[in-house]
Amino acid sequence: AILVLTPANTHLDIARRCAQAGKHILLEKPLDITTARSQELVATCRAAGVTLGIVLQHRFKPAAITLAEHLTSGRLGEIVGCSTVIRLWRPQSYYDEPGRGSFARDGGGVLLSQGIHTLDLMLSLAGPVTEVGGYALTSPIHRMETEDMVCAAVRFANGAVGTIDATTAAYPGFPERIELICRHATASLVGTALDIAWQDGTRTTIEADKSAGGTGADPMAFPHDHHRAVMADFVEAIRQKRPPKITGEDALVVHRLIDAL
Repeated sequence: AILVLTPANTHLDIARRCAQAGKHILLEKPLDITTARSQELVATCRAAGVTLGIVLQHRFKPAAITLAEHLTSGRLGEIVGCSTVIRLWRPQSYYDEPGRGSFARDGGGVLLSQGIHTLDLMLSLAGPVTEVGGYALTSPIHRMETEDMVCAAVRFANGAVGTIDATTAAYPGFPERIELICRHATASLVGTALDIAWQDGTRTTIEADKSAGGTGADPMAFPHDHHRAVMADFVEAIRQKRPPKITGEDALVVHRLIDAL
């Protein structure tokens, strides 16, 4: 198997060569810089019969796993509202690195390079989005080609409505938040913390870890546990001949949402 950690615009070519060599691929997000190239990458791996896993590690947070289990069990009831807030900080020096924040190398800005993690988690919890309306722009805070601020209203396939608010211009950076309003409770997933307020007055909570979570000027300020879980799941998927938890097809869903945004 091959772990691909190169810039996004190299992913299709590398994946094609790996697949031709019969190597399974664990690929850093995003799939590639455009959805068309991403679709070709997924199709290439499928045709070659190799396993393709995507590093979207937010689904492996214990708090996210607990919330997903409550949703799957039906205890929370149907979702009527889902709002996602991604308010991160990246200094200009981050975007001064060659190719950073460009369409040619990164393919996009806050959505494809940073927000993709939280958007993937949101979709895994609330289901697909069917309608989008909003704004994407580059704020005066950064000199960059791609977007650093997005505000949108969305409708989900299950009828729920909500908002998406994403930026890398919010100093000093704040934990990403997904809030689900459900029939029986309101659940707030904030970074690595979970708070479910049940209508009977009880609460289910998981405390946050002590890391910055990569939300501020140091994008690497997070624990390695969730990445290790991605890798362990990928290895077991190969051994058990099953799909990994996050497949290329899963990643295409979030790529298409980003296109719509």
